[in-house]
Amino acid sequence: MSDRPILILGGGNTAFSVAAKLALEGREIVLYEVPEFAASLAPLESDPTIQLLGAGGEGRAQLGAVTTDVSEALADAELLLLIVPSYAHGPFARACIPHLRRGQTLVLMPGNLGTLEWAKMLREAGKDGWVTLAEVDTAPYVCRKTAPDTATIWGIVSGLGVGVLPSTRSDNVRAQLDELFPGTQAYPDVLACGLSAMNPVIHPAGVLMNAGRVEYSRGEFYFYEEGVMPSVVRVIEALDGERLAIGKALGHDLLPVHEAFHAAGFGPRGDLWSTINGSWMLTRLKAPGSLESRWLTEDIPFGLVPWCSLAEQLGVDTPVMRSLINLGIPVMGFDAWKKGRTAVDLGIDGLSTSKIAEYLTTAEYP
Repeated sequence: MSDRPILILGGGNTAFSVAAKLALEGREIVLYEVPEFAASLAPLESDPTIQLLGAGGEGRAQLGAVTTDVSEALADAELLLLIVPSYAHGPFARACIPHLRRGQTLVLMPGNLGTLEWAKMLREAGKDGWVTLAEVDTAPYVCRKTAPDTATIWGIVSGLGVGVLPSTRSDNVRAQLDELFPGTQAYPDVLACGLSAMNPVIHPAGVLMNAGRVEYSRGEFYFYEEGVMPSVVRVIEALDGERLAIGKALGHDLLPVHEAFHAAGFGPRGDLWSTINGSWMLTRLKAPGSLESRWLTEDIPFGLVPWCSLAEQLGVDTPVMRSLINLGIPVMGFDAWKKGRTAVDLGIDGLSTSKIAEYLTTAEYP
């Protein structure tokens, strides 16, 4: 890997955790946040160090720089890790694209098909092909900010999956990420990766079916251990069947949710109920503190909506998925169909499956 600094874009739970762990391992890390959210970096202004606790190692991690100046942040970095909720992909793209240079690699962690939206925006900006785009299927750690300058990692995902645009560069990007996140595996393409994200499979059904309890307790219960009961599991598995059907229409045999959870190291092999209940990592996680949570506001409009949009284009029925989206709309208070990511946003609307496959392989828009 290059000795250039690694740029981490974002200032939330996972961004802090990744920055701290990689810095403790001896990497030079630059941490950038858009000016509107500069408050998240304020605790690091006088001393750019993050205290790391937990399974990722412990100690004070010295960062190379902390900045809200995007041109400064992008000046020397070749590898860019965008670690923000999917609804922030657009604002970060608008901030970064004017300053991107040829030959850089941008990895969305996770992506939820955001690579395709970035590719469309780069085309519109006249920078088509300048940047290798990639996304991973889940966050690399189960983690939280536990103080303004402290991150705690409870678990590390094994076998992180990456999809690359163009897919011809998959081996190179996988090797880069494997140095940082050992065990990284490559998907055939970015659509296979985006359809393999597990948060949209689990979170919307789990939160909506426990909505009253979330509001009453303000999230003071263990989401997976207490909230993902057999009835919830059955809904999750029905939704998962629809996700697998979308993958099949694109020529991909995706892992069912229970196998994916086991492969990621979350829990023992078995059905979904057994894997979740046998997981030390997952059973430590409490529910979101309110229904204004990215477990709905990200995983419905940027997880389920693009899947449904793609399914409609492919002629795949998704009644459970659609029901959860429609149920989530009044709970969230906004129209996820209008604010979510669709095939139009991804730049693949109207393309045949063969044209989609060709585009994903070459990144040359048909």
